Formats: sequence, C-alpha cells, structure tokens
Amino acid sequence: MSNMVEVVIDSVRVSLMSPQRVIVLRETDVERYLPIWVGPYEAEAITAALQEVEVARPMTHDLLKNLFGVFNAKVLRAEIVSLKEDVFYGNIVAERERKIVDIDSRPSDAIALAVRVHVPILVSRDVMEAAGIIPESDIQSEGTATPPDEAGSPPMPAAGSEEGLDVFEDFLKKLKDDPGDEEGKPKS
Repeated sequence: MSNMVEVVIDSVRVSLMSPQRVIVLRETDVERYLPIWVGPYEAEAITAALQEVEVARPMTHDLLKNLFGVFNAKVLRAEIVSLKEDVFYGNIVAERERKIVDIDSRPSDAIALAVRVHVPILVSRDVMEAAGIIPESDIQSEGTATPPDEAGSPPMPAAGSEEGLDVFEDFLKKLKDDPGDEEGKPKS
C-alpha cells in the first residue's frame, strides 16, 4: 500500500456536452486532483450515498454492501490501481476469515461502495502521476493561456485575464449556430 495515496471525493460534476459525469478525487495531503469520467447512473449512486439519501429499495451498491455483510466479509478500501489506454482499473479490497481478497472492479463501483461502507479510497501513485492535476501548475503567468490538454480541449485563460469571458462568448455562439433542428437532429 505504500505506493498508494489516499483521496477523498471533491465533487461530482456534470458535463454539459455529453451524458457522462466526472468524479473529481482530491489527494488528502496535496492539492492534486484526479478526474474520472463515469456514467450517469454510477454518478447518481455515488451522489446518493454522499448525501445519505434514503431509498425505498436497495440500489445495486447497497445490495453489494448487504452481500458483503451476509457473507461476513469486511470491505477494507477501494483502490484505483492502474490506467491503461485512458481506462482506469480498480479493486475492492475485502477481508473474510482473515484472508485479504482483491476484487476487480470499475473505479466508479468501488467508490460507490466505499462511500456506503465508509472506507478509504486509494489511488496508485503511478495513476496520480499520469492523470493527476495540480491547479497551480496549470496556470501560467497572468494574461497568457494554458496550452490545450491531451484530449484536445481548448486552452483555458489565465486567472484575471479579460480573455476569460471571450471563451464563454465563443462557446455560446457555437451553441446558437448549431445546425440541428428543433428535435435535435442534424439537418441534411
């Protein structure tokens, strides 16, 4: 575990351009963040657990929590262990009869379970080095913009620059110029 760092859920964000959601994990000892894209249902399951929403019937991750209890297994932690070809891989680490078991899992499912059973979420140092974001390092000198990220997103203006609003104006103009018709279908 020495090659792991503990993180907490900083936020659950909505993408306005796709049905995907982003879970933003924050390292506990450093201001470094790890964004992980997840589906809307997984994000809802994590958000419901964070807000301690009571549901009439168990959700999938509540069922999983109940199964661990029925089989006298204890969830020890959730782990994000690797990043391969832009896909994160996770584990649920549990203990049963003094035996430690790693259960392969999507990170979103491991996080949803971890929130329900109140156990730590850990991320491999290699994953944090490869995909972690440190906000200060992303801001260049005032009045300049950061370069596009690896995904090709447009550069973000530096803090305090007047260019900041221009980016949003350009974005809004693109939305208004969308060639789709009123039903959301592209015009031929």
